[in-house]
Amino acid sequence: MPQLKIDNKEIITAAGTTIQEAAKSLGIFIPTLCHSDEVEHYTSCMVCMVKDQVTGRFLPSCTAPAMDGMNIDTTSDEVTDLRKKSVELLLSEHRADCEAPCRLVCPAGYNIPLLNRLIASGNFIKAAALSVDQTKEEPLWCINCPGYCQNACRRKKVDTEISIKNLQIYISPPENKSDNNTEVTGSQPANKPAKPPRKNKRFASLTGKMTESELKEWLKECDADNKRFQAISDNESARQEASACMHCDCRASENCDLRELGEKLALKNTSGKLVNSEAIKKINRTANLIFENAKCIKCGLCVRLCEDSTTEPALCFINRGFVTILSEPLTNSFEDVLKSKTKECIEICPTGALSWFKSDPANETKL
Repeated sequence: MPQLKIDNKEIITAAGTTIQEAAKSLGIFIPTLCHSDEVEHYTSCMVCMVKDQVTGRFLPSCTAPAMDGMNIDTTSDEVTDLRKKSVELLLSEHRADCEAPCRLVCPAGYNIPLLNRLIASGNFIKAAALSVDQTKEEPLWCINCPGYCQNACRRKKVDTEISIKNLQIYISPPENKSDNNTEVTGSQPANKPAKPPRKNKRFASLTGKMTESELKEWLKECDADNKRFQAISDNESARQEASACMHCDCRASENCDLRELGEKLALKNTSGKLVNSEAIKKINRTANLIFENAKCIKCGLCVRLCEDSTTEPALCFINRGFVTILSEPLTNSFEDVLKSKTKECIEICPTGALSWFKSDPANETKL
């Protein structure tokens, strides 16, 4: 049985145990983005690198076996810098917004995309509850705001921006807006209320420059027959206008392993993005699944999870090298894949590449 040290802690472990498993038994966390106990593993992300002080070699802890006499370091600056470089490489082609532009520029940090989804689905009770929770009974910032959110709205680049201000004002309870009805003149609001405190900023990936065809991909989530309303007067006009939102935020913004690791490593979004393929959205309405290839880090977890399936087609890798992407088999439509393993594939995905299209059936708040 191998006897070794991990961060100066001695351990005797069974033959065949990986360094990561041995570290875990000692309570030492080693990050990874391509490992899951549910599937057979192969090294992909290179985020779990550690250093053997005896040989001076760097090893992927998720596959390297624990060997007798090893002295493993998981926390030094050398190791941390190597992990940062691995994550930065993944982010260099991760063309995805963690947060929608409208929310990023909102002085109050309101969760505009979630509110739009709730209104679009007709869930006005939850939408109103979200508005109350975000304003904390303070005057609604939107009343006197010049509309930074609408200026940043990505739909504006396609046709007309979403009437975000009016949607927010419509759904907000009367007590939050009755004492704050000063009109906005020009580009600056009059009698603007004190700027509300923002939450601590989180790491945020960005898409980078998008082509005209890529922008139109966002329209796949919108109902083409919906009428547009700048003035919101009732539930139906609110629902139709909110349904025009392109949902350019990430559905997994609160539970993305890549984003959490970016925060822990204190990384900044890379200034330039590699464009190996156009950003596209594929929607399987039968399985209630959406796949966004620009958010995929090619970890292969969903592929391995379904590789033994004989009853339905599954996702696979196509092309080679830098242009490798995840896709349905060339002989099948995306509507054919993952009909029985939708939930498992969404849960194993370390980013928001695979998500529920409309909502998680088990939890309606994940809209």
